[in-house]
Amino acid sequence: MKNIQREELLATLDRIVGVPIVVTGDLILDRYIWGKVDRISPEAPVPVVEVRRTDDRLGGAGNVVRNLRAIGAAVEVSGIIGDDEDGQSLLSLLSEIGASHSGVIVDSTRPTVLKTRVIAQTQQIVRIDREERGEGPSSVSKGLAAVLEKSIEAHKAVIVSDYGKGAVSQAVLDCLHNATGQGRLGLSSRPLFVDPHPRNYERYRCMSVAKPNRKEAELASGVSIASTRDAFAAADILSKRWKAEMMVITLGEDGMIVKMAETTEGIHLKTAAKEVFDVSGAGDTVTALFCAALAVGAPATIAGILSNIAAGIVVSEVGTVAIDAGRLRSEISRWGVD
Repeated sequence: MKNIQREELLATLDRIVGVPIVVTGDLILDRYIWGKVDRISPEAPVPVVEVRRTDDRLGGAGNVVRNLRAIGAAVEVSGIIGDDEDGQSLLSLLSEIGASHSGVIVDSTRPTVLKTRVIAQTQQIVRIDREERGEGPSSVSKGLAAVLEKSIEAHKAVIVSDYGKGAVSQAVLDCLHNATGQGRLGLSSRPLFVDPHPRNYERYRCMSVAKPNRKEAELASGVSIASTRDAFAAADILSKRWKAEMMVITLGEDGMIVKMAETTEGIHLKTAAKEVFDVSGAGDTVTALFCAALAVGAPATIAGILSNIAAGIVVSEVGTVAIDAGRLRSEISRWGVD
């Protein structure tokens, strides 16, 4: 059975290459300042970080795009950036990985969302955020919805990566809901995969897959998740609340569960992580791999195993990283072998 599943997992990865997927949501520029600490400041009881290098990475919805491109999917990005250097840096990073960003809109009224992390050796010292939360001008929200509307037909799946920064507006959600009602989105047509955020819990409806983490699922369902049974109970509540065809709840060190609506059984996948250094971006990896697998017709079990293995790899790295396709294939080849 393990050998058959390994073959199916690898075959699914092969089919993902070139599959067109549109990703919309909050684009974030992740900036990492790497250095070392060997003394405390005489000015205040804080460490002095001697900077060795700085690098920028795609964060938020951009990290979903990175993961999709790493496994060979063809990606169209729609989102919002500011009229600033950080926005241009973000576009350059998208271009470098071959992601189409013609659907990215510039909003001159607010800055590009920037998260700066200062890391000494492998320890994060501080994170500095620059952002303006909430929806921007209605013209920008409607413009993004119009871009998304035009993109749906040319793609096999739609991913909504909601980080609560305002890109996932009512106009965008209405666009997706209308497309679902028309049969253009759904598990039987084009999967609509939503990584939710609390700011929009009351707005979500009619999606193929919703993927909250443990904390998000607890907050949205009112269920304290201390066991897989609790997770399945939360999934049932949320699938009804959001009219989701499938629920995926990530549980950190306890792995993840997958539950179809209107069924009594679900899947619990134990974590595949061997070492955990940084969980930043692991949810984005699950989103990318799971949705891409569904987009090429893989069953939920294969999509879950594939994304679970991938998440186990990225948490072994420091900082937000995308999956390495070669390493993923290697881990799949060893999957299930003691």
